[in-house]
Amino acid sequence: MVKRRYWLNQVETAWSRRSVLWLRGVRRAGKTTLAQSLPDVEYFDCELPRVRRAMEEPETFLRGLSGKRVVLDEVHRLPNPSELLKIAADHFPRVRVLATGSSTLGASSRFRDTLAGRKAELWLTPMVEADLGDFGKPDLPHRLLHGGLPPFFLSSALPERDFQEWLDAYWAKDILELFRLERRMSFQRFTELLLAQSGGIFEATRFATPCEVSRSTITNYLAVLEATAVALVLRPFSSRRSNEIVAAPKVYGFDTGFVCVFRGWTSLRPDDRGRLWEHYVLNELTAHLQTSALRYWRDKQGHEVDFIWTPRGRAPLAIECKWSAHDFESANLAVFARAYPTHELLVVTTDARPAFTRQYDGRPIRFLTLDRLVERLS
Repeated sequence: MVKRRYWLNQVETAWSRRSVLWLRGVRRAGKTTLAQSLPDVEYFDCELPRVRRAMEEPETFLRGLSGKRVVLDEVHRLPNPSELLKIAADHFPRVRVLATGSSTLGASSRFRDTLAGRKAELWLTPMVEADLGDFGKPDLPHRLLHGGLPPFFLSSALPERDFQEWLDAYWAKDILELFRLERRMSFQRFTELLLAQSGGIFEATRFATPCEVSRSTITNYLAVLEATAVALVLRPFSSRRSNEIVAAPKVYGFDTGFVCVFRGWTSLRPDDRGRLWEHYVLNELTAHLQTSALRYWRDKQGHEVDFIWTPRGRAPLAIECKWSAHDFESANLAVFARAYPTHELLVVTTDARPAFTRQYDGRPIRFLTLDRLVERLS
């Protein structure tokens, strides 16, 4: 069993803050394997009827686990999962509980209490850079093409059929049970189109006709994809200047492997790597920041900056993603810097070793690799 050291450390850190931890992530991201690799845990699979029967009286069940570390896998299979987690948090703080699920807690009607203030939450994204060494394949192009779900990443040949099977299971086990949507073909068509057009400005009306549903239904579909972390929605950063985009979001597919499959790519050209690098950097940022609150910036003349991060009490960052430092052109960051002179300007590349700084129009722009960017965010 692979020990994913970065994520194991994140679990232990979260447990030091709260006795109840909600571990979320898409199907086959590795939640079960990660939970089972924790030392000294007692594992319960809530898909099994006998396990669900044992939890029908939460207090009795938890009382027998005092002082233990417990995994409740697929906890949404319980009739009232939030009741058990609430009782654990309030009355059994010596029981360390890790509960897993695909969506944010409370995204569906199955959860009657979001446990605000009672739980820690950890978002297990597709594989990050720290995982590549743990899995013994520090091959970035392979990671971009196969994606970051461990079974797909570990496959020597591109498992194209498995991606479609994943989408079918996502509908059957996540969407139907948690959200009870109708019109499977429309929802799956929308998901496939969104993955194929990943990284673009989102306009609901463009999807309504090919999916044979209304604009409002498309908006609802996007909310479901966002709640289950299959879509990452970036809102525009703006101070409401007249020439800035202020409303239209950019939407990214959750995993580079799915983006490749639904774009029809079975190998990567140099330009493809650059497009996927932006997705990969976004995955790394969401994993380490544990938030989807990143923004992008764009003006009506078409100048754009990939990501904007505005942490409290620290200098805001404007981040451009380029496969190679040689691919960088300064026009977009220069226009942004004139409007927002307090932002630090960064370009994250695969080849900025060591990191370096260049001056453009009197403004310093820092070039660095992804691991150095993560260090800056810590």
